[in-house]
Amino acid sequence: MTEDVQKHSVHTLVFRSLKRTHDMFVSDHAKSVALDDLSHSVKMSAKLKADYSAVLHMPVLKEGKDRASLIPGGVQGHQSYTQPGDDPDYLITGTHAYPSGPGVALTADTKLHRTPSEGGVLSMALALPPSQARQDAMRTAASVGDIHRHAGGAERSLPHSNTVSVMEGGGTRTSALVRKAPTMPKPQWHPPWKLFRVISGHLGWVRSIAVEPGNQWFVTGSADRTIKIWDLASGKLKLSLTGHISTVRGVAVSTRSPYLFSCGEDKQVKCWDLEYNKVIRHYHGHLSAVYDLDLHPTIDVLVTCSRDATARVWDIRTKANVHTLSGHTNTVATVRCQAAEPQIITGSHDSTIRLWDLIAGKTRATLTNHKKSVRAVVLHPRQYTFASGSADNIKQWMFPDGNFIQNLSGHNAIINTLAVNSDGVLVSGADNGTIHMWDWRTGYNFQRIHAAVQPGSLDSESGIFACMFDHSESRLITAEADKTIKVYKEDDTATEESHPVNWKPEILKRKRF
Repeated sequence: MTEDVQKHSVHTLVFRSLKRTHDMFVSDHAKSVALDDLSHSVKMSAKLKADYSAVLHMPVLKEGKDRASLIPGGVQGHQSYTQPGDDPDYLITGTHAYPSGPGVALTADTKLHRTPSEGGVLSMALALPPSQARQDAMRTAASVGDIHRHAGGAERSLPHSNTVSVMEGGGTRTSALVRKAPTMPKPQWHPPWKLFRVISGHLGWVRSIAVEPGNQWFVTGSADRTIKIWDLASGKLKLSLTGHISTVRGVAVSTRSPYLFSCGEDKQVKCWDLEYNKVIRHYHGHLSAVYDLDLHPTIDVLVTCSRDATARVWDIRTKANVHTLSGHTNTVATVRCQAAEPQIITGSHDSTIRLWDLIAGKTRATLTNHKKSVRAVVLHPRQYTFASGSADNIKQWMFPDGNFIQNLSGHNAIINTLAVNSDGVLVSGADNGTIHMWDWRTGYNFQRIHAAVQPGSLDSESGIFACMFDHSESRLITAEADKTIKVYKEDDTATEESHPVNWKPEILKRKRF
């Protein structure tokens, strides 16, 4: 059995709906409750005890006399902070006898302790912190005057208009300090670098460098398909390793085991045991030439990047392909690892940089600021920052999200490699054989080097493919297109007078992306 629903006219229904709406919105819930004087005074006294208890009995430094004299009625306002008959440098509050200034003896008058009234304490707390004074000055003059009149009427003998002018004077002073003009930091002086040694022995372009953890020798990989190990101190050849069937594009020496890792354009990634000088593992999976590799500093993981637009994470011991980091749309040219998040950073010919979550195997952030291929990425050894090099610019970034810091402009060439030491010297090596030295903090280019090619080579064969500081950071090793390895060192004879910093700040030219 169903009940008939009572039918109403449209007019009645609309009227009922309007009435419900009116009842709902007739009281404005967003409107604040009217201020109750008793509750406000209780709240203010509780706030005083909670926030300003530490400074209620401290000497208060007054405004300077010259500044107060600039304000209309400034003399009266200046004296209004002190008791009648006193003009000390500090206002005495609290219960302890306190000299009026450094080296001033106590007199019969100043030995008396004065306990300020509750109203005086309140007015002093309002006037004491500069931030509070600035907030008060920003309010309307009437409201500030009311606060002072209600709070310290017994102790202050001047009309409230003068009090406002003193308060506003304090507020103006503080805001003037805040609006200080931006200044560019002056670059740190770095000694210039000079060519120290040229090492020849490879029969093809030298494409990669790695220095072993003990700083005794270093490794180079070349287009002649060999890996050579050189003594760092003398520059003599110690060992040649053969096994790759195409250009060796990346080498890395493990800090955790006696292993050397190499990768090349033959799609191979090899692990060499340096106790036997033999290949002990191959890591199969890349579909095209492998361009770079890096070892994780704290876990036994190897990361390689390739022309197949992926980076792969390998378990060194089991040879398992833990993750395939896909997302780039072109050749991944460079990869770097670090212990902190993000643990993997890649730069690609698609002109993007990706920061990766190693655990999930996914992209954390993609940086799209570059307009050309990113062929080099370097991590700062001490700061939580990194730099990337491209034909358009060198850019500095902040971890963990890749916030942009600044551009280093001026190296107008295809940048193949970057290196930075803990002194703040950033080195960029380019395809045309030029090396630029930069101050990391300010981006000041303090030196440019273009070393001569080795005799018998064409001038067009000057190109820097890789560069690296040794672990003492006193030597810079570069791998070049004229088949040589060049070693640079700091010029010991240089001083700030002989090689001054020729620095012109370019605040307006600094790009925001």
